Amino acid sequence: MNRTLPEINTSSRKPNKRLPIPVLVIYVLALLSGGIHLAAMFLPAFADWFNRYIGAAVRGALSYLTVWIPFSFAELLLFSLPIIFVVMLRRALTRYGDSWKSVLRYCAGLLALLLCFYILFVWGFGTGYHGSTLEEKLDLDRQPVSAEELEETARWLVERIKIEQDEIAYRPDGFSIMPYSHSGMNKQLMKAYDTVCETYEFVPHLYSRVKPVILSEPWTYTHISGVYTYFTGESNLNMNFPDYTLPYTAAHELAHQRGIAREDEANFMAFLVCTASEDPYFRYCGYLNLYEYVASALYSADSERYFAVLDTVDYRMRGELIAYSEFFDQYRENVVSEVSGAINDTYLKLQGTEGSKSYGRVVDLAVAWYKALK
Repeated sequence: MNRTLPEINTSSRKPNKRLPIPVLVIYVLALLSGGIHLAAMFLPAFADWFNRYIGAAVRGALSYLTVWIPFSFAELLLFSLPIIFVVMLRRALTRYGDSWKSVLRYCAGLLALLLCFYILFVWGFGTGYHGSTLEEKLDLDRQPVSAEELEETARWLVERIKIEQDEIAYRPDGFSIMPYSHSGMNKQLMKAYDTVCETYEFVPHLYSRVKPVILSEPWTYTHISGVYTYFTGESNLNMNFPDYTLPYTAAHELAHQRGIAREDEANFMAFLVCTASEDPYFRYCGYLNLYEYVASALYSADSERYFAVLDTVDYRMRGELIAYSEFFDQYRENVVSEVSGAINDTYLKLQGTEGSKSYGRVVDLAVAWYKALK
């Protein structure tokens, strides 16, 4: 049947000059989020409360929405950015290019989209940077440390590593072998986190998993071994790094997922989680990764003491450290790492920390922990 439809006259339709209600709601939420962020910066007790309850609920909800996806949803979004840009540009040119008012409305919508990331940051993660410190929560006396204290802590870590080493298998190239698949590693971490959550009430219970990054090898050039994407609730892990770094890095990113925002504190929480594990390999990883931070600080403070401690290291541990140095040499110097390092340093400084240097401040916590055990 041939049907000829009558022409519809649309000339009388008036363009919508108002912003959509969802955009207005986002602007209101952004203003509210700004107030919450400001309050958290000046009121640590409020920041603790918000991070522990409201933030934990938001992080948990995001995690539950993405945990069933076997790959990193954040990585997929990153891959999709060029396509998203082209689609949005075409939409802008075809539907919103008829007048300046239309362009402004479109820009207002884009701004609202960007503000969603800020809202998620404040409600899910950002207040964690401004609450009480981990040493306060653990009742540790964190003070500037001396070379002598660094040496004592390093020797203690070496002895703890030796206790675990007899149950660890090593490859001919010097690297230790993790006796688990990725999923098996995640199950062990969840068990260890359950133990830590029962010990410290400020760590919320949350079942989750760390996501392997598909392009791990290229990502290694950024020197990033893991990242927590607060807007998807995912802890992401670079699988290209050696086995002994993976449980510790995964525990670090999972600590962010549980509201431990500062990098040095996430590093120390990773140590607590790994050493709370029933598995000797995880305990080995916890002690060895913390030793690397302490040994680096000791070398800077007093190289003679550093080499004195190194002389006591088991040959297997020494082989692991040498193998890691040789592995990392191929990624050490490159432009990508400089750019990513600068971006990360700037982000951390904006959160009121010492930037990338804050990772190494875990040494102060390690020494304080060792002194409390003595």
